Amino acid sequence: MSVYRLLLLYFAGVIVAHELRAESTFATHETERDSQGAAAESSATFSSVHVDGPYIAMTFDDGPSATLTPKLLDLLAAHHIKATFFVIGENVAEHPDIVARAAREGHEIGNHSWSHPNFAKMSDQGVRSQLQRTDDAIKSVTGMRPMLLRPPYGSITAREKRWIHDEFGYQIILWDVDPYDWKRPGPAVVRNRILKETQPGSIVLSHDIHPGTIEAMPSTLDALEGKGFKFVTVSELIRMAIPQTSHALQTGGSAAANSPSATPIQRPSPPGG
Repeated sequence: MSVYRLLLLYFAGVIVAHELRAESTFATHETERDSQGAAAESSATFSSVHVDGPYIAMTFDDGPSATLTPKLLDLLAAHHIKATFFVIGENVAEHPDIVARAAREGHEIGNHSWSHPNFAKMSDQGVRSQLQRTDDAIKSVTGMRPMLLRPPYGSITAREKRWIHDEFGYQIILWDVDPYDWKRPGPAVVRNRILKETQPGSIVLSHDIHPGTIEAMPSTLDALEGKGFKFVTVSELIRMAIPQTSHALQTGGSAAANSPSATPIQRPSPPGG
């Protein structure tokens, strides 16, 4: 073999080795970036929280209701319980006094969109408008902008989670206990489902726009207190979180599919649900 051909093969080998190293470095950087992105997303999305103690968060969606939400607020006050309300912007505009009362009495107010659309099927601009209008309505009533978001139906894409968290600073809140009260199964069923599924660190979903839900709450709260559970707002629950070795989220129940890497919940859209 001539010296020329030997030199040619040598330089070809050098080039191939350089390209392989470049591809390996690129792949490593891509993996690190994806891992960091997933970690950031996990830290901003919660369906339940790992806590040291019997703490849970009661959450109520879709209100305020002109008649039902005040009854619920009376009940919560009697029990000295602070809850988190994920409100619809249209309802905030219609019943600002109820939202103001909830905030004044120490309840947490979160963004649940302006008119309850499915975010996963919307443009970014459409989602942005839904969030900003509700954000403005809550701030005008309470004097504070919300820091939590619950997407309607729990439906949101991983990409939406990232840009919404980056742009609005929201922590995105799902749930691990769902009594499916929007199907109106009756107060006893709502109560029993909540009692069966709730565990320390749970985020309990229900709706303060359904009469059966409000009817179920007195015995539900009594029973939860009887089990030793202590009630906090979602933000308080998150602050209690104990880091886990694998990831920051516990997933389970109806919100299990909402871990950052999973597909969104696709529930039927009930009237006003």
